[in-house]
Amino acid sequence: MLYYLFDYLNTLDFPGAGVFEYISFRSGMALIFSLIISILFGNKLIGLLRKMQMGEQVRDLGLEGQKEKEGTPTMGGLIILGSILIPTLLFAKLHNVYVITMIIATVWLGVIGFIDDYLKVLKKNKDGLAGKFKVVGQIGVGVIVGAMLFFHPDVKVHKKVEQNYELRAGEKFVTNIHNKDENSTTKWIETRDMTTTIPFVKNNEINYNWFLGENSKSWGWLIFIPIVIFIVIAVSNGANMTDGLDGLATGSSAIIGIALAVLAYVSAHVEFADYLNVMYIPFAEELVIFIAAFVGACIGFLWYNSYPAKVFMGDTGSLAIGGVIAVFAIAIRKELLIPVLCGIFLIENLSVIMQVAYFKYTKKRTGEGRRIFLMAPLHHHYQKKGLHEAKIVARFWIVGILLAVITIVTLKLR
Repeated sequence: MLYYLFDYLNTLDFPGAGVFEYISFRSGMALIFSLIISILFGNKLIGLLRKMQMGEQVRDLGLEGQKEKEGTPTMGGLIILGSILIPTLLFAKLHNVYVITMIIATVWLGVIGFIDDYLKVLKKNKDGLAGKFKVVGQIGVGVIVGAMLFFHPDVKVHKKVEQNYELRAGEKFVTNIHNKDENSTTKWIETRDMTTTIPFVKNNEINYNWFLGENSKSWGWLIFIPIVIFIVIAVSNGANMTDGLDGLATGSSAIIGIALAVLAYVSAHVEFADYLNVMYIPFAEELVIFIAAFVGACIGFLWYNSYPAKVFMGDTGSLAIGGVIAVFAIAIRKELLIPVLCGIFLIENLSVIMQVAYFKYTKKRTGEGRRIFLMAPLHHHYQKKGLHEAKIVARFWIVGILLAVITIVTLKLR
């Protein structure tokens, strides 16, 4: 909203109004505002949640320090949601298709998580929202996001190709925003096909339409939308699984957000995209503002969520942040990097799947179920081994930082 105000003031030559044209300035302001909102208003919301007796009901799993968490306010994800959405509404271009997509995904998954927490805490329903309804909600957001990114005319990419490249259906040459070097051996083309990036590969672009044949562009959504749905469900559930120790999901998400901010910035900047030889994504620069607010919200929430936590995010936060990461990665055509970037979420998910599958398999074969880990998800395995949860969280963060660096390095490591 402030962007439109200052854009109007700039037409009147109002001093300083032009600074709002810079993505770096608006991103920095979004980061600062999200930190201020989460830290200043977070304490008041925590007090309100405590007053309303919105405390966590902790199951006795025999973990050290578990009973001390009983009654800690949950649904703190409302702090994260507010700290993301308010700066985005203030500093981003609200007509931008990518911003609209991210807002829809954030609110939609936040509402699903809120309903789940509401049923658990206020209605004393220990199971919360039935799993099938969660999945239906995640499928819904996947369909909407996938359709918007596939069909909207502003969703397109520019790619560098060789001079002798022959245009395919739906492609055209573009030169107006790229350097016009007559001696260059490459050209730029514009395409609305859903092209994505394959990590660690030299010619690292693949088009979802190709799975259906060269002349099946109009049917590419049959591949793309189910992939979006799968990624949204996987990453949001992975974030939910990871939210089991104080600060673990919050800090891991902040690290992932910083890496995504770097990837979005270089993908939406003509010169960086040219230098790094990556796809240039027009209009995607507004995503940097959104992800800056996301990082600020996570770090600000960590102020209260770090050990010993004064508040838990609940499903309100965990489903939303997982969905945000998934949709954001898809929007900047880096969804195939998610297994690396979100490695913490992935291993937490896999630990549960492996534990359950192996238990059922051994029970069927021997009559007695056995376990791979002392307890799943993986962070509880290390708790059972006697590590303090603060140490487990710190080590998971270190692994998360390493994975984020590897993800960024893939820009040149092909």
